[in-house]
Amino acid sequence: MSRRFGTINAIVMTVFMTIAAASLGAPAAHAQAGAEATGVWLTQAGDARVRVSKCGAGICGVVVGLREPINPATGKPQVDDKNPNPSLRNRPMIGLPLFSGMQPSGPNRWSGQIYNADDGSSYVSHVSLAGPDTLKVEGCMGALCGGENWTRAGR
Repeated sequence: MSRRFGTINAIVMTVFMTIAAASLGAPAAHAQAGAEATGVWLTQAGDARVRVSKCGAGICGVVVGLREPINPATGKPQVDDKNPNPSLRNRPMIGLPLFSGMQPSGPNRWSGQIYNADDGSSYVSHVSLAGPDTLKVEGCMGALCGGENWTRAGR
């Protein structure tokens, strides 16, 4: 697994590790009234910062920072080199859109697609505000979903 952007891949990988815990149905924390998903979020592993903004009725998420922005093998900025589309493999990781089609699917919850730069694939995703400073991000493969909590970057 690439360390350059392992968090998104970790979302997919945690599907298998968290399915038992998820099936136990621990109650999720509910967001406080007035909290918003917009802002800059730090991934659970701390390897990326993602800006979430409003996009029409939904939300968008774009990478705005990486712990390791320079590829040690090339000495150049990290690029989307695992993308199946050859014309997109040189696009910079910073500025890369992660969420697509994220539309409201409940109170403080959005559903759409998340892009995994480690394998160049997009997966069904659900994003929910679990508190004023916690964003729960899930990726799904079929009916199995796993995820992580992102924390709001300094206010």
